Amino acid sequence: MKKYQLPQLPYAYDALEPFIDAKTMEIHHQKHHQAYVNNLNAVLEKHPQINADLEVLLKDLSLVPEEARTAVRNNGGGHYNHSFFWQTLRVNNGTQPTGKLKDWMERDYQSVENLKDQMALKAKTVFGSGWAWLILNHHQKLEVVSTANQDTVLNLGAPLLGIDVWEHAYYLNYQNRRPDYIEAFYNVVNWEQVGKNLEEALLKKQ
Repeated sequence: MKKYQLPQLPYAYDALEPFIDAKTMEIHHQKHHQAYVNNLNAVLEKHPQINADLEVLLKDLSLVPEEARTAVRNNGGGHYNHSFFWQTLRVNNGTQPTGKLKDWMERDYQSVENLKDQMALKAKTVFGSGWAWLILNHHQKLEVVSTANQDTVLNLGAPLLGIDVWEHAYYLNYQNRRPDYIEAFYNVVNWEQVGKNLEEALLKKQ
């Protein structure tokens, strides 16, 4: 039976201050992400016949028994999304996308700023809980999309960057001011990692 673990963050909880506060990061990681891992492991323990990798299951939930499908979708998605999310964060001191990432952003969205604006708009207008994403879609183009709850983008393309707009991602510091959180979020995007995500996604498509 597969058993998943909470990944260690590649930085301290206070590393994203003042844009994302340490207490939010600690609760988000230790409580919310840990709960997704615990709940996912609990459902897999009840269904030991489920042995495919998580990414495979999330792409094709028909591989999961119907009575376990919602739990795997929600908790497996939460684990997958957050494990990806943590890797794309770092105080960037105003640095911007470079190289192929910058070129493709300009190709598909006219400018880096326009793409960021479109992603911010998508994040602001998610109804309730969910995510805004930058993906490499199946047509080899960058695309800004959103998903509800903990749904992944795996059937739409490869994730490059996600903005978590569940309230637990920002409420301690920003309360109901989601637009302020989204504006601050761009100060902690690790554009170097996003560029690597693009390169890796392109390699997988070869």
